[in-house]
Amino acid sequence: MNNVAAMSPTPIGLDDGYAYTKIALPDGRLTIIPSRARVGHAGVTWIDAAERRVFEYETDDAVYSVGAVDGAATHFDGYPWSGLNRSIAQHALQEAGLGGRAVHAVSGLPVSTFYRKNGERRSDAISKKRDSLRKAVRPLGECLPCGIAFHEVIPEALAAWYDDVIVEQGDGVTLEADRLSVPVAIVDIGGRTTDHVVVKDQGILHGSSGSLQCGMLDVKQIVTDGIQARFDLESLSEQLVDQAVSNYVVRLQGTDHDVAALVEAAKREVVERLHAETRRQLGSGIDLDRVLFVGGGAVALAEHIANWFPHQAMAPHPAFANARGMLKYLRYVCEASDVA
Repeated sequence: MNNVAAMSPTPIGLDDGYAYTKIALPDGRLTIIPSRARVGHAGVTWIDAAERRVFEYETDDAVYSVGAVDGAATHFDGYPWSGLNRSIAQHALQEAGLGGRAVHAVSGLPVSTFYRKNGERRSDAISKKRDSLRKAVRPLGECLPCGIAFHEVIPEALAAWYDDVIVEQGDGVTLEADRLSVPVAIVDIGGRTTDHVVVKDQGILHGSSGSLQCGMLDVKQIVTDGIQARFDLESLSEQLVDQAVSNYVVRLQGTDHDVAALVEAAKREVVERLHAETRRQLGSGIDLDRVLFVGGGAVALAEHIANWFPHQAMAPHPAFANARGMLKYLRYVCEASDVA
């Protein structure tokens, strides 16, 4: 909390995912950055007035470079409480204009990391995540750090349920009674994981809830392997793969190559796995009032998942559903004493 200005903390929802990190602010602003960083200094000098694209942060006596770098893999079990995670989260806070401020935050963990199958909380994992983001992270340079003064952790897909049932209006906030009283499933397609949560009568049905370690990072890995095989490459930067998945074109040695067929095949392969798991968890969804899709993967795979259920819906701005729900949980569900 060193150098953080003495002013009222700003409440935020912090969805620090394996592929992207999103922040929701009370004024409606939303910030998203790739979860991309690596250990060590950037090794870049910016010429004249060139826009800086790599930023350095120090935490636990290690330096991390965040931004336009070939990032280290985030899909490992300890990522949610790692220095890599903290540095990326701090950069997202800086990008959201929160440097020099203190914040109260709610973030999340995948459902199966938060709960055991019997519904028991995984207290050690939750505590490690809660404590990690409160550790100091120092920007190297002129920026002031953003300090997290209070931090709570909730299941990621459940955050999207809070976003769905808590409705903010110009003159206050209301609970959507119709949404509270009916069973609903949340399918959260993220970077490393896809979460399923079924909520009925404001309770989580753990038999139909859980996490599958499959998401958009699997699409990128399949595309990476395919491009390397096609062009006989030993390695391929993460940034080039991102552009290939987004634009269906990879630029190698100054020449653009169409990889649309490869990207579409990768998406279909991942979608087949996601569909099989979703059917295993939810069946045909006959007992559900609605199946709500959220997450950045739901956006990227929208046309592939459009007809899974006759009563499915896509959340508004689905990539930010968890971040918005985390903020709503902080503002309207957390006890006042919790954030004192």
